[in-house]
Amino acid sequence: MLTAKGKYGLKALVHLSRLPPGELALATEVSAANNIPKKFLDAILSELRNAGIVQARKGKGGGYRLARPAEEIRVGNVVRVLDGPLAPIACASHTRYEACDDCDVATCQVRHMMLEVRNAIAEVLDRTTLAQMREMDGNVLPLELRVA
Repeated sequence: MLTAKGKYGLKALVHLSRLPPGELALATEVSAANNIPKKFLDAILSELRNAGIVQARKGKGGGYRLARPAEEIRVGNVVRVLDGPLAPIACASHTRYEACDDCDVATCQVRHMMLEVRNAIAEVLDRTTLAQMREMDGNVLPLELRVA
């Protein structure tokens, strides 16, 4: 499940993706425009900066902007940076796999189902760019993002 941190991070990145090239936005502006608690947003933007997703400039005229074009930022990468693995359980994770104490990974039906869930989530998030997300109207996914 996407946490509040992941949701707020994506909202902030969509906000930054709407800026004209080279323009910066203050965290207070992003916070107010997206109803994100400022202190929480500061921590999120710091993580995104450390991951190379946003750039920050301090001082007068400072603020935040995307580190690269929105077309090059994958939603799946952002979610992994802020929320960790996409898998609903550790034994289904590709990046932080941990075996369960109570089952055989080869025959566990729960693990196999959760692998399918993880793969479906990854399929959508890893093919979706921040630019595509910015263009979503909230009602309908663009044709190329619909899952059969």
